[in-house]
Amino acid sequence: MSARRRWISARTRASSASTWTGSTSAGARTTSWRRTAAASTRRSACCATGLFVPTLVFLLGKDAGAERNSGYCIGNSCFTLFRDPGTFSSAQRLCRDQNSHLMTVRTSVSSDVLSVLLGNLTGSFWIGLHRLSGCPDPSEELRGFQWVTKDAESDFVNWQPDPDDSCSAARCVSVNGEENFKWSQTPCDRPAAGFLCETVFTDPCTNLPHTAQQSVLYRTPYGFEVEDVRSATLPRGSIATLFPSKTKYICGTSTKWLQAPWSCEINEGGCEYKCIVDPSSSPVCYCPPGESVSPANGVSCQAEGPDDPCAALRCQQTCYEAGGRHQCGCESGYRLVGGACVDTDECKLAPCEHECANTPGSYVCSCFKGYRVDEKDPHKCRRHCGKPECPAECDPNYNLLCFCPDGYVSSERGGSVFCIDIDECESHYCEQKCRNTYGGYVCSCYPGFKLVSEYRCREVSDGDEETTDVDSSIFSSIPTSPTDPTERPSAVTAGGLVGIIVSTVFVVVLAVFAAHVLLLRRGRKEEGAASANGETEEDTRGPERPSDSGRDKVV
Repeated sequence: MSARRRWISARTRASSASTWTGSTSAGARTTSWRRTAAASTRRSACCATGLFVPTLVFLLGKDAGAERNSGYCIGNSCFTLFRDPGTFSSAQRLCRDQNSHLMTVRTSVSSDVLSVLLGNLTGSFWIGLHRLSGCPDPSEELRGFQWVTKDAESDFVNWQPDPDDSCSAARCVSVNGEENFKWSQTPCDRPAAGFLCETVFTDPCTNLPHTAQQSVLYRTPYGFEVEDVRSATLPRGSIATLFPSKTKYICGTSTKWLQAPWSCEINEGGCEYKCIVDPSSSPVCYCPPGESVSPANGVSCQAEGPDDPCAALRCQQTCYEAGGRHQCGCESGYRLVGGACVDTDECKLAPCEHECANTPGSYVCSCFKGYRVDEKDPHKCRRHCGKPECPAECDPNYNLLCFCPDGYVSSERGGSVFCIDIDECESHYCEQKCRNTYGGYVCSCYPGFKLVSEYRCREVSDGDEETTDVDSSIFSSIPTSPTDPTERPSAVTAGGLVGIIVSTVFVVVLAVFAAHVLLLRRGRKEEGAASANGETEEDTRGPERPSDSGRDKVV
């Protein structure tokens, strides 16, 4: 350990003694971490690990992005150095992608950590301090600036002498080793040599207990390694390698260290080669042909010797030890039949909604014409058009009941029903700019604004992530990729369309019925009036007199 790191540890212990744990002596506690071959112990570890599998898969899957150079964990925070040149906005975005933020230097301890990480590096590095608006305020400790965590709390300041207090002064802050890591006002759009991210976590893990003859190397889920420093705390998901045996442990639920192999879903269970689940549902490591798992740690691979039990078994795929004996096994997607690994036809279990194609060790789902695989669940299919108009899918027993993909409306034409793309932009869903897509739409903003809540635009200030007009070429695949964060599906669903059609038919029928009743009543009134007029004419004429000819006939 360097003298600088020892000084930080001693200084921090003096200010926060409850943060650190003391060294652990050898004895009964040390033996609890030794590897055991009992299957019951492995099953217990597997079950415990399963409780935090989703969390660790999420943490350990964040290594993509800018390259990490080094890091340091202290208290409930880890600080990571990125030597990735860029502006303040790009640095802020990359930290956010790691579920962290630019480093805040609120205390003298965090300033010491910063100087340790940067060491003798040259160039400026961004920290999480900026001024969103207004002019500098010399009366305040942070001079009108605030941390990226949207607060101005700080027990430590380290400004350059004679800072610029004009309203046109630079709004972002960087540090430079050549200037003794003083806070320097820097234009936000000027590229720096790198930046530092800060990640805050809860329930830190203490050091792995070990003897004085052993050493430990830790690797955090944030992608950097930590030396065997007894005064360090670590986040859950950290992996410890115990030397000289090279036994691995992972910090899981309740901040307990679990020995490898753990769940195969997490970093291959800690295995050097691959991890499988044995018939007793316990994770075990296996090695490529010609090598076997080291009995010293159960995870690393070594060359097979003449007396190696696996060499005599001549396994087709894998060989592992369980319950004190070695046996053959198969990789995922295969099953052991008569000593041979046979491909499992998963399609017999009908895992796919439409069509299934078996492949060696796996299977692939596909969909009928007019459908595509659902991005949220690759086993299911959903309706898909991908063009302005396509035929609707109608019930063969009731051709008036038709369905269209999301973002389309049905239209009857020539005795057939078609699905027509809805132009959502005509409804002004977007606050500024809108571009219609097949089955959805894309909102974007004018230069100087950023898109928030998928359809609203907010003016950006210096130091904030800028968003300009969205290039239409970026969204050339949007019709077949609805998972873009700026694309919203239409609010009109197939069920909604059916309801609209039924309601419309009901209203039309009701109107026709009302018109029919009105016409009937009007006809009856006209007949009554005509009958009354006829009776009036007869009364005015009086009774008819008999004719003369009639009288002549009377004798």
